[in-house]
Amino acid sequence: MYQKYQTEALVLRSYERGEADRVFALFTKEFGLVWARCSAVRRESSRMRYAVQNYAHANISLVRGSTGWRAAGAAAISHIESANIGAAKAFARAANLVERLVRGEERNEYLFASLAEAHAALMREPQESHGAIELLCVARVLYALGYVSAEALGTALFTHTAYALPDLVEAETARVKLLSSVNKAISETHL
Repeated sequence: MYQKYQTEALVLRSYERGEADRVFALFTKEFGLVWARCSAVRRESSRMRYAVQNYAHANISLVRGSTGWRAAGAAAISHIESANIGAAKAFARAANLVERLVRGEERNEYLFASLAEAHAALMREPQESHGAIELLCVARVLYALGYVSAEALGTALFTHTAYALPDLVEAETARVKLLSSVNKAISETHL
């Protein structure tokens, strides 16, 4: 008998597998980055179909089998509306960076909280704030993975994971320095 794990997850991307299955890249609160297969999720009768759309935030039941992770159930917490293209694109770029930089399963609570709160902020804040949210999210991703140090940036933005208005204003004020640090860190990853 396999053990079932309940965890929050952000769907970073997915691809089709077989006739009705889909494989998901999930950044989970408990396990970090995992790839999970979801059987029959592309069928109209699937209960999980809408909970695990790309860029969704969901509660997911995972089972680790002999061939890897399988999604056994999911309930949506939130998802970025398809009409909000700017928010979806901003989160997609951050999700792509996480998928490229994170190797293996390792719990990272700061990184998960940064991504989850960026997801919520992109849905909540007006389009004009999406650039600042994305920049701050990418900087926090790089900080969480050790590519950027908070001391080098000289800001308190990395002591928490909130995307409140004062944080966005501070990110806009330090935009040039943040962009420089982010670009340097990304180029040093050689990915």
